[in-house]
Amino acid sequence: MKALEKSRPEIGLWHVTVPVPEIGPDDVLIRVRKTGICGTDIHIWNWDDWARRTVPVPLITGHEFAGEIVEMGRDVTGLALGQRCSGEGHLIGRDSRQSRAGKFHLDPATRGIGVNEQGAFAEYLRLPAFNVVPLSDAIDDEIGAILDPLGNAVHTALSFDLVGEDVLITGAGPIGIMAAAVARHVGARHVVITDVNPKRLELAAKLADVVPVNVASQDLREVTSQLKMREGFDVGLEMSGNRVALDQMVENLVMGGRVALLGIPPGKSPVDWSRIVFKAITIKGVYGREIFETWYKMIAMLENGLNIRPVITHRLPADDFAQGFEIMRSGNSGKVVLDWG
Repeated sequence: MKALEKSRPEIGLWHVTVPVPEIGPDDVLIRVRKTGICGTDIHIWNWDDWARRTVPVPLITGHEFAGEIVEMGRDVTGLALGQRCSGEGHLIGRDSRQSRAGKFHLDPATRGIGVNEQGAFAEYLRLPAFNVVPLSDAIDDEIGAILDPLGNAVHTALSFDLVGEDVLITGAGPIGIMAAAVARHVGARHVVITDVNPKRLELAAKLADVVPVNVASQDLREVTSQLKMREGFDVGLEMSGNRVALDQMVENLVMGGRVALLGIPPGKSPVDWSRIVFKAITIKGVYGREIFETWYKMIAMLENGLNIRPVITHRLPADDFAQGFEIMRSGNSGKVVLDWG
């Protein structure tokens, strides 16, 4: 089969031909139809410090996908050949306290497809049947291929009650933009999203009824004044990994405000903890998706009118993957989806 592989410890990925994976008794074999390029994939392409510490070479990368089941292990039940699906890319252990308590997303033994294990940038993917998420006819393969990042957005956005609340989102990357759409869908009052990239702010405004703010040229306090928000935002969703953005978020939250952190700052960064303490801010770190509660919620929202399709700005054949990565690396796109045929 054709696949994209991190074949050497240097910048880039390479097109390779490798055997179709053999499945075990509890696995399925998925014929991959579409895949999304993720920020994690960009880190692996760039072979940065995190990738060098984390990713074994050689490795087929990619973890955002949709396809159909073409083979099932002898012990698999509840699924069918030809069934369309996506899947949870976090492969969990079963022995930890968290896993045994059903908190699968907190299992410390978690390994990721396309990061630690062979991934989805390929014509076929082996996946434990436990991780398979069936897709209804209402969710096509293109949307199915970006459920993984949508799940990050949903997990972050639904960390706190948003009904009637004023929400600040820092970072207008694809996940931040989708989080903004989710916040509006579930009943937030005002949703403000900040960035310094005008193209991504324009995309955010196209996707949802939000207020885009370019903090390089606009004063966030003036925006809140115009929205008649006397005390500040109730909830912050930090998606940028930028220390300055987090500081700005804390300053613009109400007393007792709540923050969900998904963005990962590079290395260590200083934090004004006294400001957080004296404002009685609650902070929650978010990793991946709640398995499988987040999947149920986002699929229900998609079936009930949540429209994220505009976040997909580029669609390319898988053979043009290098172009797709360059588009993503430019920082001027939404999601890029590769078609595997």
